[in-house]
This record gives sequence, C-alpha cells and structure tokens, in this order.
Amino acid sequence: MGTTIGEVLPLAVGVAISPIPIVAVILMLLSRNARATSSGFGLGWVVGILAVTGIMILLSGSLTPEDDGESSTGWAKVILGLLLILLAFKQWHSRADTTPPKWMQALDEFTFIKAAGLGLALSAVNPKNLLLCASAGVTIGTAGLSSGNAVVVWLVFTILAACSVLVPVIGYAFAAERLADTLDAAKNWLQANNHMVMAIVLLIMGVTVVGKGLGGL
Repeated sequence: MGTTIGEVLPLAVGVAISPIPIVAVILMLLSRNARATSSGFGLGWVVGILAVTGIMILLSGSLTPEDDGESSTGWAKVILGLLLILLAFKQWHSRADTTPPKWMQALDEFTFIKAAGLGLALSAVNPKNLLLCASAGVTIGTAGLSSGNAVVVWLVFTILAACSVLVPVIGYAFAAERLADTLDAAKNWLQANNHMVMAIVLLIMGVTVVGKGLGGL
C-alpha cells in the first residue's frame, strides 16, 4: 500500500497545484457570498476527484486479465502519460495568455449550487485534472491491493489532491480578515502564471506516468 501511495503522490500534487481551481476558490473567498460559494465549490471539487478516481479504479480491473495483465496495464499508463504530455505542450503554447475565463467574472453572482457544479466540472470534466485522476485510478486499481487498502489509498489521494482548495476554505472560516491580502496576492500571481505552471506540472506527470507504463511492458 505504501508503494502505491508513493506512486499516486505526484499525481495528487499535480491536481492540488492546478492554478484555475485555486484562483476560483480565492475569488469566491473574496466575493460577497464567500462562505456559501467557497463551501459549495470545495464540496464539488472533492466529489469530482472521488468520482473520477473511483470509477477508474473499478474500470482498471478490466485492464489486468491473467494472460497479459502487465502489458495491458503498461499500455494504459503510456497512453494516459502521452495525453498529459500533449496537454502540457498545449498549455505552454498558451502561456502568454493571462486573460481570466469569463466564468470567473461572474463569481459574485454564484450560489452554493452553482459553485458546487463548477467545482465538480473543474475536477471531473476539466481535461487536465481528469487525466491526472484517471492516471491515479489506474495506478491504484492495478496495484493488486485488497479492497480495504485500495479504499485507503483512494481517500489519501483525494485528500491530498483536494487540499489546495480545502485549506483556503477552512482557513477562511477561522481567519477571514487576516487572509484577505494573502489571497489577493496569490490570485494575481496564479492568474499571471496559470498556463506556465500547468505546462510544467503536466509535463512532469506525463513523463512519470509514461515511464511507469514502459516499465510494465
């Protein structure tokens, strides 16, 4: 189990430092409906990570037939890794674009439900996080763990991946005024460096996943 946690740890970090959801939750914490929208976003973010990773854990059982399990698992990881690398190059190509998405400009009007839906979409539908969570799910599902251990690794991955969104939300609940300046500075930096940060993260994760996949062929 410890080995599997070590393998999914870099993927969890990749999800955790995704700039867009961090900027989104910061903007919500700076909006007039801060507590409701940030709580909804945090809930949707966690549920999305849990769902995608859990589904891939279940589906990855079909990637390990007794006759060629190692090869099937290896090719699945190689494909996921190559997709991450392609996405990294796309992000790097767009690194000069610092224009925030239109939905960010409408966050002041968000309700708890809308914020939860956005959190779910960014974690479960957004290609970058979808591929990282899918890679983690395949890694966990093909590690040969017992059901109990697989659930533990799944939960550990989810907590680590979601921490960058959950920590500001929880921190705001206890120290809203003290965090205002820090949140604003973090928001500005992440907006300016969004594509570059994600390009580097995706490239590292992609190469890592491809390497593990090739090792299983």
